[in-house]
Amino acid sequence: MKNMAEINMGLTVVSRDCFPKELAEKRRTKLFETCKKHNINLIELKTIVENEKDVLKVLDEIKNNKINSLVIYLGNFGPEGPTTMLAQKFNGPSMIIAAAEEDKNDLINGRGDAYCGMLNTSYSVGLRKINPYIPSYPVGIPEELAEKIKNFFPIARIIISLKSLKIFSFGPRPQDFLACNAPIKPLFDLGIEIMENSELDLYDIFLSNKNNPLIKAKAGDMAKELGKGNTYPELLEKLAQYELSLENFMEKNLQASKYGIFANKCWPSFEKYFEFVPCYINSRLASRGIPVSCEVDIYGVLSEYISSCATEMPSTILDINNTIPYNMYNEIKKDIIKDYKPNDLFMGFHCGNTPLNCMMNPEIKYQLIMHRLLESGGKPDITRGTLEGRIKPGKITIFRLQSTSDTKLQSYIAQGEILDINPNSFGSIAVFAVKEMARFYRYVLIEKKFPHHTAVSFAHTGKTLFAVLKMLGIENIFYNQPKGIYYSDENPFV
Repeated sequence: MKNMAEINMGLTVVSRDCFPKELAEKRRTKLFETCKKHNINLIELKTIVENEKDVLKVLDEIKNNKINSLVIYLGNFGPEGPTTMLAQKFNGPSMIIAAAEEDKNDLINGRGDAYCGMLNTSYSVGLRKINPYIPSYPVGIPEELAEKIKNFFPIARIIISLKSLKIFSFGPRPQDFLACNAPIKPLFDLGIEIMENSELDLYDIFLSNKNNPLIKAKAGDMAKELGKGNTYPELLEKLAQYELSLENFMEKNLQASKYGIFANKCWPSFEKYFEFVPCYINSRLASRGIPVSCEVDIYGVLSEYISSCATEMPSTILDINNTIPYNMYNEIKKDIIKDYKPNDLFMGFHCGNTPLNCMMNPEIKYQLIMHRLLESGGKPDITRGTLEGRIKPGKITIFRLQSTSDTKLQSYIAQGEILDINPNSFGSIAVFAVKEMARFYRYVLIEKKFPHHTAVSFAHTGKTLFAVLKMLGIENIFYNQPKGIYYSDENPFV
């Protein structure tokens, strides 16, 4: 998973000049040692920030140590001006936390009042219009703060990665998926670059790699990876040619950016010219942290990328697809369903783009829906190339960051799980369970006009994603409300 930022995090302490400087220094050292004990890697900055000149010294230390994310620690009350000036001048995500008092026998010279100082700091944050990460409860002893700092790492990774990200799209967004048509201006507001290309460009790149000497080796790697799932071995060299085409294009066109992802048109004309479906290649790239969305879903692939950055594991993009038949629900209710209602469940599905290591016994197959349309039910040929099978059970988070038609960013997050149930269907697919999904579906997904694709991370990442969205300035963040708490548009009389 190299297609994202590596975090080099610094720890600095601030001290108000009418409080003991030694107290702040001692607390910084203790916090640093606690983090070290828990394998939380930080660089301890030696300058104690009491005034603006100290801010400049710390910025030099940051530059010399190549620090790209920063923990600002109120060792005592702290000088709110220099504290927030440092966060403002630092070119990266910052976190502000404060020291709790530790010993009832040392509350005269050893009392720091950082609990109080954090309030003034928050006011100064507003004055400077900056948006540092402040945990839900930002005050604590070293053991408590170490855990909060650990939680900041994935947040920082996402924020930094987005600022060096380029989205490559191929093809116009399909008319049948107008929901995927969304303004690109908000991408630039987030610091993300986008390079839009035609399907002809993609076909030309593909043809230019026809004699690439690496094709056979890559096809061999695919065969080894697939094992028994290699049901169409004669197809692999063509798929390898396509994967090399995307890799080479990305390498040549990243230019000023560091990380790249793809939003590609994948049907119906794709199959007639490329003579396969690209799903398996999409899954392979996603497993390396380079997600590729279907149907030119730009905000879908961005959401999938953010999900991968949150976990440093592969994510996928799926349709929030279909309901669960009642007879299926009744058969497994006692053993598996727990306390989920039928409408808490749905099937997440896509043609075959989920990373292989997230699936159970995956196989290369053909895309049934495209097969009906393009091959009239005959012998599968140009619709082969999906990676199909059940997605593994376990914790999941569904997530989407989306622009509205009037260029306002909004998002949703819901945590749940994949159940160990056979979906009895095709594609890369699983039975998902999310508490109060029916209400979430109606009053978030439908009411707020989100499209059908959702990014799926294979962990509970809500805490990280919510913090990131707040730092990005996203005002409307929706999540599934528990029973008895109504959405703003929900009919309370139903």
